[in-house]
Amino acid sequence: MTQFAILLFDGITALDAVGPYEVLSRVPGADLHFVAGEAGRKRSDNGRLALVADRAVDDVPSPDVVVVPGGHGELRVRDDEHVLDWLRAAHETTRFTTSVCTGSLVLAKAGLLGGLPATTHWTGMDELARLGARPVDQRVVRTGKIITAAGVSSGIDMALTLAAELGGDDVAQAIQLSIEYDPQPPFDAGSPFKAPAHVVDHQRRTSRFADRAGSSPAT
Repeated sequence: MTQFAILLFDGITALDAVGPYEVLSRVPGADLHFVAGEAGRKRSDNGRLALVADRAVDDVPSPDVVVVPGGHGELRVRDDEHVLDWLRAAHETTRFTTSVCTGSLVLAKAGLLGGLPATTHWTGMDELARLGARPVDQRVVRTGKIITAAGVSSGIDMALTLAAELGGDDVAQAIQLSIEYDPQPPFDAGSPFKAPAHVVDHQRRTSRFADRAGSSPAT
């Protein structure tokens, strides 16, 4: 059995949690739990979707794998010493400690990314650096047992990377096939280095990090 703990909180970006869940729940022997500071429903960042944390973090003290999603609510998580203490303690014994999108900012605030290469949503790269990590423009970044994924959809890539580590390449490829993960988007605009300049500028201006100096994409 491999015990997974996916952290939930109000203001979460749903796909950050659900994308990895769809992959990791298919890993043979998976014992997967959604956890939170307190068990119960947690609303997504737009308030329209509720995910349920079936356990409090105290009930899952030593998971094999931790997944920390992102979303606007991670700002509050960064100030939640109860959750940060759990994360620090759990990290001592995890096989893998992971994040999706701005979840890496929580890992950084917990002191787990000091000086280490890591990634996050492109608008949060400067914030990641401010918190002591070394931002890297890659979709998935692994340093030892810490794996960080860039924005939202990259959580699926991260989870497939984990599936391969835990079950082997054949298992990961079978999961990829089972969810028919074969992206063929109608636009090549999934990166600030590829999207039209006016689209990038709009997203930068409307980002929650826009009030901080230097919110441009990092390399």
